Amino acid sequence: MMPPAPSPKRNLPAVIDPERLKATRVRVHPRCIVCSPTNLLGLRQDYAVLPDGSVESTLVGSGALEGYSGLLHGGVTAALLDGAMTNCLFAHGVQAVTAELTVRYLHPVAVRGTITTRGWLLESHTRLHLLRGELRQDGRVKATALAKFIEP
Repeated sequence: MMPPAPSPKRNLPAVIDPERLKATRVRVHPRCIVCSPTNLLGLRQDYAVLPDGSVESTLVGSGALEGYSGLLHGGVTAALLDGAMTNCLFAHGVQAVTAELTVRYLHPVAVRGTITTRGWLLESHTRLHLLRGELRQDGRVKATALAKFIEP
């Protein structure tokens, strides 16, 4: 039996539109714990579209996000990375759900301080998208992620 043929690469829009990102986020993520501006219990991340097609957001940490004393909870780290990659897809005009998420925790993240997350698209196939995420603090990469997203 022959293996299935690889799915064709998909060409996404060349122009990344910040307004498309915001409109999609409001429409399909109205109460998202990571990116909704109206979820009072959420992180309220607002993503900026960068010239290379990636998105980036900054969070000022607080004790409410703590796991171990003084450290950001690992689940919050994963949520921030997933949110950055999801919003990167929104900026590219794609609505998809996380099918697989692999997070590498490289260094502890201080709960107090500024945390920057970034997500970028590596490749797209018919309904499958591969993305990378990065969480930085004080100029140092603290965690990375690789994820597969699938369009419903």
